[in-house]
Amino acid sequence: MEAWLEQLVFAMLTALALPRLGLAAIFIVSFISATLLPLGSEPAVFGLVKLNPSLLWPAIAVATLGNTLGGAVTWAMGYGAERAYEHRAHHAPPHARALRWLERFGPKACLLSWLPLVGDPLCAVAGWLRMPFWPSLAYMALGKLLRYVVMTVGLLWFFPGQIHA
Repeated sequence: MEAWLEQLVFAMLTALALPRLGLAAIFIVSFISATLLPLGSEPAVFGLVKLNPSLLWPAIAVATLGNTLGGAVTWAMGYGAERAYEHRAHHAPPHARALRWLERFGPKACLLSWLPLVGDPLCAVAGWLRMPFWPSLAYMALGKLLRYVVMTVGLLWFFPGQIHA
């Protein structure tokens, strides 16, 4: 990773230090991580819950909300990109197999928005394909909620010890 990008990420994570900002930091990190920027929110959620176990469900709820709203922004970016693409005079419609698969499943495909590497672009493609916004958002939220529950509870199961400051 380039040095300037590493410094930017470090500065951002320092500014969002968990003990100082808690749930607000979780919201911001999970929102940003749902865009096409390379940032994962799971370590932040796990870290906050390890520091303050009573915040397990609030942290999961806030992370789900932030990640879902970030997915909505990514959906809107895809929708806007498709509209801009349609204004071009001559183009052939895409016939990729993946696009046909997404069109067949419709908004339900957004359940997979939690997947690493493909989840965020999936939200953009859902917007590009003009999938209905609210059903897409509901499926995004469900997928992301299940991911946070499974990952956070799973990590707590494997790393049960308390952190002592």
